[in-house]
Amino acid sequence: MSKPILLSPPHMGDRELEFVKQAFDTNWIAPIGPHVDAFEQEFCQIIGADHAAAVSSGTAAIHLALQLIGVESGDEVFCSTLTFAATANPIIYQRAKPVFIDSDHTSWNMNPELLQSALEHRARIGKLPKAVIVVHLYGQSADIDPILQVCNQYGVPLIEDAAESLGATYKGQHPGTFGCIGIYSFNGNKIITTSGGGMLVSNNADLVAKARFLATQARDRAPHYQHSEIGYNYRLSNVLAGIGRGQLCVLSERVAARQRNFEIYASSLGNLPGIEFMPEPDFGRASRWLTCLTIDPEAFGADREQVRNCLSAQQIEARPVWKPLHLQPVFSACEYIGGAVAEDLFRRGLCLPSGSNLTNEDLERVISAIAAVHYGNEKSQTPLFVI
Repeated sequence: MSKPILLSPPHMGDRELEFVKQAFDTNWIAPIGPHVDAFEQEFCQIIGADHAAAVSSGTAAIHLALQLIGVESGDEVFCSTLTFAATANPIIYQRAKPVFIDSDHTSWNMNPELLQSALEHRARIGKLPKAVIVVHLYGQSADIDPILQVCNQYGVPLIEDAAESLGATYKGQHPGTFGCIGIYSFNGNKIITTSGGGMLVSNNADLVAKARFLATQARDRAPHYQHSEIGYNYRLSNVLAGIGRGQLCVLSERVAARQRNFEIYASSLGNLPGIEFMPEPDFGRASRWLTCLTIDPEAFGADREQVRNCLSAQQIEARPVWKPLHLQPVFSACEYIGGAVAEDLFRRGLCLPSGSNLTNEDLERVISAIAAVHYGNEKSQTPLFVI
C-alpha cells in the first residue's frame, strides 16, 4: 500500500526546535514572553506591517478585529462567500449579520463590481455595513485597489482575511496590509504553522494595543485583578511563537515549493480537456497555498467527485473548493449578493495535494491518477509528469 499523500501537512525544520528549547530552558512556557514579542516584530518586517498581535487563531484575530472596529448586535458586515466558515463565524459571535458577496472569475475572490454596487445601494437607503471582510483565497490576492477605494469612499472599514495568502503579493505588497486590519492563520495546514495560532496586523498602533489588551483577558493596570471590559484568552503562547519564528526563517522556501507544485501540475495536466487552474491575475503573484483547478465533466469525461473519489481510493487527499457560505445551512437565513460564480467553482473545483514537502514521486502519483480518469486507465502517449 502506498503512503498517504495529504492535502497540506505541516512542514517542520530544525530552527523551530531550537526556539522551543529556548522557551523550555528559560521556563517561558505560559502565554506572552520573548518569543511572542520577537515573532510579532519579525512577522511585521517580512510582510511590511507596522504593528502585530500574535493570537491563538486566525478566527480569534477576526473576532478581535470586528470588536476593534465596533461591530455590534444588528450591524451588517459584508463578507466573501467563497471561504471557510471561520471567516464569518465571528460576525455571528458579535450578533451581527453577514451579507455574502460573490466571487469574480479573475481571481476567485470578492467581485469588486458587486461590492461597489452593493455599497452604492446601501448608501442610498442609509444602511451601510459596519465593515467589509475580504478573503484572499487559496494564496491568491483579491483585487484590492477597487475594493479599498470603494470602502474608503463610503467610510466602511476593510478587514483582510489573509489566512490563506501569506507569501502572496499584490502589486508588490503583501495582502493583509492594505485595509484597516489584516489577519493571518498559522493552523497546521497553512504555509507556515505554529500548530495553532494567528496574527492581527495594522498600521494603527492603538488598534493593535487594544487587541493585545482584549486578547489578554482585558486586565486593567492594577496590582490586583481588575476588569472594566470583557476580554478573551486569545494570546499565543511563547512556545508556539517559538515554532512560528523557526517557520518564518523558511517562509520563502515554503512558498517557492508550493509555487513549484503548481507549475508541475499545470504543465502536466493543463493540456487535458476540461481542466482549468485557478487563474493568477497580472496584479500580483499567488503563493499557491493550495493548487486548485476546475473540471468540466463533459470535456474531461468525469466530474469533480469522480476524480476526487479516484484519488481517495489511492490514498491521495483532495478536497472540493470551499462550499459558499450562502449555501451553508448555518447561514441559510443570511442575505447574499450574486452567488452563481462561487456556486460554479464549488461544483467543479478541486484542491490538489500542495504541501511544501511533496516529493516528485508524490506529484507523479497525483498527476497519473488524475490522467488515468480521463484516459480511462489507458496510458497516455506523451509523458505526463513535467519538471
